[in-house]
Amino acid sequence: MTILLFGITKDIIGSDTLAISDATLNGTGKIQTVRELKTHLIKMYPDLKSLSTLAVAVNNSYAKDDKIINNFDEIALIPPVSGG
Repeated sequence: MTILLFGITKDIIGSDTLAISDATLNGTGKIQTVRELKTHLIKMYPDLKSLSTLAVAVNNSYAKDDKIINNFDEIALIPPVSGG
């Protein structure tokens, strides 16, 4: 599963993409929902927890936590944005 990163999420993780494989999960199971993905990412990168919001887009659409995801989906982490 490849995740596209933007804004502060890119800074926290240190890359503009993140690959998660079954090997990365170390036998902890398979990520099947957006909620499980967020939980896993916060365990790997605790600084993500400090963000006021963390939206996830699946195949170019914002996804709720119960959205089922698979390895072939295009996934993006979208941090809070501000404008002026």
